[in-house]
Amino acid sequence: MAETKANGLASRVSGQVHIIGAGLLGASIGLGLRESGNDVTLEDASPTTALLAVDYGAGRLRTEDDPEPALVIVATPPDVIADVIERALLSYPNAVVTDVASVKLAPFETLQARGIDLKNYVGSHPMAGRERGGAIMARADLFAARPWVICRDEETPGAALSLIESVALQLGATPLEMTPQQHDAAVGLVSHLPQTVSSLLAARLLDASDQQVGLAGQGLRDTTRIASSDPELWVQILSANREPVIAGLEAFQADLERLLVALRDPTQQGARRQIADLLAAGNRGVARIPGKHGGSERFTTLTVLIDDRPGQLAALLTLLGELGINMEDLRLEHSPGAQIGFAEIAVLPEVAERAVSDLRERGWRTL
Repeated sequence: MAETKANGLASRVSGQVHIIGAGLLGASIGLGLRESGNDVTLEDASPTTALLAVDYGAGRLRTEDDPEPALVIVATPPDVIADVIERALLSYPNAVVTDVASVKLAPFETLQARGIDLKNYVGSHPMAGRERGGAIMARADLFAARPWVICRDEETPGAALSLIESVALQLGATPLEMTPQQHDAAVGLVSHLPQTVSSLLAARLLDASDQQVGLAGQGLRDTTRIASSDPELWVQILSANREPVIAGLEAFQADLERLLVALRDPTQQGARRQIADLLAAGNRGVARIPGKHGGSERFTTLTVLIDDRPGQLAALLTLLGELGINMEDLRLEHSPGAQIGFAEIAVLPEVAERAVSDLRERGWRTL
């Protein structure tokens, strides 16, 4: 049974948890469950990776004296995920086995084709991550308020499903159910396609001069932020989920071609409307993104100039709190070659005018 947390509340997850793969996701799950008082053991193909995750507090190395775990979480790269799941099911026949790979259909079909008994297997995928991987980047709160997709079929026992839901809830995530096909189509659109487009856009910078790159602002940073992701990992992901990604890229290509036709001769009949319609479709699309980064019409953005010296941002945030203004989102941009920065603060529209007035009265410069 799980121990209790420091606040006296018992973990939702009972029994020992064994994590195979001690990178970003595996170590983050371990950190979160350890904070909840769970006994977590770790395993990785790289002894150094496993020991590093142990040093960071994500769990302990499994020993021969350990009992069979109640739950095995596979957090390995996609190209070996099916093999590791199969081994886990055979090694721990009484344990529930899940994986956190970003592709669900390919490993499921591979295991089915091998004739593996999948009664104790429940595929899952927490929709969380960071630009860089490894245990050194792991965080116990990585999954907070993020969706955790769970894929089950008609043979999945209720107890197995409940255990995976308990892990998601314990780590602060929101569990939801999808079929493997639904999951892969969804992540192909909202995760894998953006990664591809971001990387291709960032690659255009290779031929740019230092002077050109020096003019980059927040727009370029926003659209290329995820381009620093691990190419080797993404080769695996894109290969495993190629059909939804191809469909997305082909639709993107069609829109791009329409834009190119219009831009080649903007004086032709309807060209300007074509450009406007494509951009307006982007407005409608971004408004559908849930959370504070989407639905931009729900918030008003204030741009506050801050001096590039210690304590200025903290002073601004403290003042907003004292004024009773809730900050819905925050982005920072530094002005190249100047000792000044820009804080883009999203607030509710009904408080925007008062926020600007109060800030200016106290000596802050706003745009």
